[in-house]
Amino acid sequence: MNLVVGVSDMKVSSDLDSILVTYSLGSCIGISIYDPVARVGGLLHFMLPDSKLDPEKARKNPNMFADTGIPNLFKSAYKLGAAKQRMKVIVVGGAQVLDQKGFFNIGKRNYMAVRKMFWKNNVMIDYENVGGNVNRTLKLAVKDGKAWLKVSGEGVFEI
Repeated sequence: MNLVVGVSDMKVSSDLDSILVTYSLGSCIGISIYDPVARVGGLLHFMLPDSKLDPEKARKNPNMFADTGIPNLFKSAYKLGAAKQRMKVIVVGGAQVLDQKGFFNIGKRNYMAVRKMFWKNNVMIDYENVGGNVNRTLKLAVKDGKAWLKVSGEGVFEI
C-alpha cells in the first residue's frame, strides 16, 4: 500500500506492506530514514529551512520546516522502536526549479539546514541526490528498506 507524503507532510510506518512515497521534490527536501532491525521507515517532505520564517505556520504544521520537521520525523520513528545509530538516511531534493536565477536559493538553504542539523546531531547521510534544476520522487519500502529515486529526465533507479 502506498502512503503518499504530501508537501509539508511526514509519515512513519512499521507496516511491512507500506511503501512511503513523496512526489515533486523541487526546492523542497525529502528525507527518508529506515531502521533495518526495527523495520521502521519514515519520510519527510519539508518546504523551508527555518521555522523562524513563520512561527505560526510552524506551530500548526511543524513538517513545513527543516528545524521542526526533522526532529518530528526522528522522534516519530523512535516511538515505533527505531534507533538513530541503525538508521539509513537518504536526502533528496534541494533543486532550483522555480528560481532559475537563484534569487531566493531555497533549495540550497534547505540543504544547508539539513546538513547543519545532522552535523549537530551526529546523523550520517547514506545517500543524497540534491541540487540541479530537476524534480524528484522518492519511495521507501518499509519491509526491507529498499528505496527508489525518480529524477526528471533521467528515469527511475534503486538507491
